[in-house]
Amino acid sequence: MLRLGGNAFDAAVAAVLASCVIEATLTSLAGGGFLLAHTQHNENILFDFFTQTPGRKRDVKHVDFCPVGVDFGSVIQEFHVGLGAIAVPGTAKGLFHIHQRLGRLPLHVIVEPAIHYAKTGVLLGDFQSYCLSILKPILLRTAGSREIFAPNGTLLQSGETLTIPNLADTLSYLAEAGIEAFYEGEIAQQLIKDCQEKGGYLTLEDLKNYQVIERRPLKTSYRGNTLLTNPPPSSGGSLIAFTLSLLSQLDLSAVGFGTTKHLKVLSNAMRLTNQARTDGYDANLYQPDVAQNFLSPDRISQYANQLTHITNKWGSTTHLSVIDAEGNAASVTSSNGEGSSYVIPGTGVMMNNMLGEADLHPSGFHQWQNNARISSMMAPTMMLKHHQPEIVLGSGGSNRIRTAILQVISNIIDFDMSVGDAVNSSRMHWENDVLNLEPGFHGADFEKTSFPFNGELVSWENHNMFFGGVHTVMQHPDGTISGAGDRRRSGSVASC
Repeated sequence: MLRLGGNAFDAAVAAVLASCVIEATLTSLAGGGFLLAHTQHNENILFDFFTQTPGRKRDVKHVDFCPVGVDFGSVIQEFHVGLGAIAVPGTAKGLFHIHQRLGRLPLHVIVEPAIHYAKTGVLLGDFQSYCLSILKPILLRTAGSREIFAPNGTLLQSGETLTIPNLADTLSYLAEAGIEAFYEGEIAQQLIKDCQEKGGYLTLEDLKNYQVIERRPLKTSYRGNTLLTNPPPSSGGSLIAFTLSLLSQLDLSAVGFGTTKHLKVLSNAMRLTNQARTDGYDANLYQPDVAQNFLSPDRISQYANQLTHITNKWGSTTHLSVIDAEGNAASVTSSNGEGSSYVIPGTGVMMNNMLGEADLHPSGFHQWQNNARISSMMAPTMMLKHHQPEIVLGSGGSNRIRTAILQVISNIIDFDMSVGDAVNSSRMHWENDVLNLEPGFHGADFEKTSFPFNGELVSWENHNMFFGGVHTVMQHPDGTISGAGDRRRSGSVASC
């Protein structure tokens, strides 16, 4: 898209559409996401096209809602699928809205790569094959899903070709007919008919009323750099900002990357952030001043003084980052959850399972507030220097999104790493008294009792997509641009 004269937003929209084929197990027209935009005119916009809860509920006894386990190798995470797990989708409307608002190239040019991949096929690599294997119970659950991912009766493997001809036809149709065809036309009518007859919540009113929201990004700072990220009601951005505020109290460059002390500081900062989250943040998520209160100096100071006083005690997401020569930047994260397994007949579009993700519903399944934006951990993020994009990044990885992003930011700013080293260095994640640790840290022989938890230590044998996929681009003071795709997700870099 850049070579054709398009801008960063054309490239981002085209790439997400292509990802609906390339990473069909992770993202979909019927999922949701966020795009953080910085324009050449210094305008910052967070486009919220994440999923919405339905407008009304039904008796849970009549809801198609089934648990499945996703095995990452060292950790099994439970999700729920079925028509009762489907939330109101936003990706299709969001991408069309962003293109109309900020794009330059004609829409038929933007959708062409995705149509090409869907028609001619994509040769599956090891990462795509891995995704299919861990999502096997979902992908084989319905005939519509099997038609795409197991056309010959068994799941496609690395080296085989994935084609989704029905999706190619759907994209061509939407480019011609407009996005209303997806939310009000025959596609919508078929989806709603199946939901009402077979155990889903969605109504035609839910689809017709869905709106893309343009928000002011959450803005804070880290060591003199301006941080822009996803604001409430999503949680990931605020939690990243909180943890970075804690880390800013220390000189991490003097600690040394990967040392036992560094790991102690990170795990304690993550613990304190989770503690602060349960202390009034989640309960006030939809209040207009929740982020300001959560990140206020007084509140930060309550936890910062505990940072160094340490006592002995899947992620189904696609991300891409773009900077163009004109000063435009886009950070976009999209997801279909793990997919509901239900494919709208004749479209090649699998619906999301955002009502079936425990991370998104801490109060319990089916307890969601009607007609409300679902809170997400997705946090497309930028660091600005002198009002210009310096670092553009984001990640997949479910609950690990926020810790993956903050570690890459810290690696670049605190440890002066190259963007490639910052993205692909080892990571850790602390949550619920469990410390997950990738191999490669200096202090791998530490005693777990020296950490701020009394629970389990999980030492991973290899780097894994469990720890996110932080695809990052960085603009240097001399104007050159470098980038890094996270090897955990077979990330790649393109330039022109």
